[in-house]
Amino acid sequence: MTEEAPLPSERRARLIARVRETGSARVSDLSRVLGVTPVTVRRDLALLVAEGTLEKVHGGARIPARTARAAGVAEPEESGDGGLPTIGMVVPSLDYYWPEVIRGARGAAHGAARLILRGASYDVDQVRRQVTALVGDDGGPGVDGLLVAPPVEGPDATELGEWLTGLDLPVVLMERRLAAGRYHEPLESVATDHALGSGTAARHLAERGHRRVGLVTSRTSPHTTAVRRGFLTVADELGLDVVLDLKTVPLSDAGWADEAAAVLDRCAAAGATALLVHSDREAISLVEQAQERGMRVPADLAVVAYDDEVAALADPPLTAVRPPRAAIGAGAVELLTRRLGITRADGDGTRDGGGSDPATGADRPVHRIELSPHLIVRASTAART
Repeated sequence: MTEEAPLPSERRARLIARVRETGSARVSDLSRVLGVTPVTVRRDLALLVAEGTLEKVHGGARIPARTARAAGVAEPEESGDGGLPTIGMVVPSLDYYWPEVIRGARGAAHGAARLILRGASYDVDQVRRQVTALVGDDGGPGVDGLLVAPPVEGPDATELGEWLTGLDLPVVLMERRLAAGRYHEPLESVATDHALGSGTAARHLAERGHRRVGLVTSRTSPHTTAVRRGFLTVADELGLDVVLDLKTVPLSDAGWADEAAAVLDRCAAAGATALLVHSDREAISLVEQAQERGMRVPADLAVVAYDDEVAALADPPLTAVRPPRAAIGAGAVELLTRRLGITRADGDGTRDGGGSDPATGADRPVHRIELSPHLIVRASTAART
């Protein structure tokens, strides 16, 4: 005969008893002692913390200090991070676009949460592995919430969104939008309005006197769909002739040189006088190849880059659309800490103890924040004469 699993009330009583024995306990320890999954432990802890029986600390829980004092026992020691909640952050790259997002997140987390960073890729399986390591089912740190920039296109991405929704801890997407669940409900997110940014670039080129324009986007970027939509919509509104609309491999791909040459050939054949190129690296390379052909930038071909990572360092410096990368990271942390029920006061992170206030905690409505990029005008788009 197999032993019956304890009822939820019995399990929580054992959980409380274990924490009282040790003063504090980690999720991984409680999972092993109680014989249940870490997800179940976190769910029980969330309820016990909400009712004030336990107090949340990094990776687990402890008896509240006021309870320990009332019982005449020593207060549990503070963890090295001051008992702050832990946020896991998974980004697809650590060397382009994302470093500034990370800096924004780190600044917003200071004094409110501990941030653990993991680099993944644009691969669904890799994102899942990194998130799993953070969540703690394999002995990881057991984070309290997640900031993630996952793939968003294709059936695998849809499945990933469903999995993220079922993790039983708050998740905020950065520069991504996903919907999941029975009713296809959106996940919380902070993202740039890339369609607005590319549309602004189209308006700028029209203002500079360009009528025959082109668009070069990346086959691999998750932002390509929005960039194309914004540029083509505004071009149609303004009566611009989009004579070139190409998707290319990234600069790091062996086929880039041939595709860049094809872009310039098409520009010459179609009489394009201006391009929006996503992203900076490809835009700079196209300018260099154009100059090698004897084309003058901007006299013969004006160029706007999208991302503004290194566009200012080109020769000539490139006009560029700049997404608010640091604000994306900061906004994502702020959304997540509010979801966790944390407020910032005098530089310290403190829990508000509730969830009843719709501004914070579990009752807070899902937020989907969209931030505006802006255009930085430089020498590569001088007015046509």
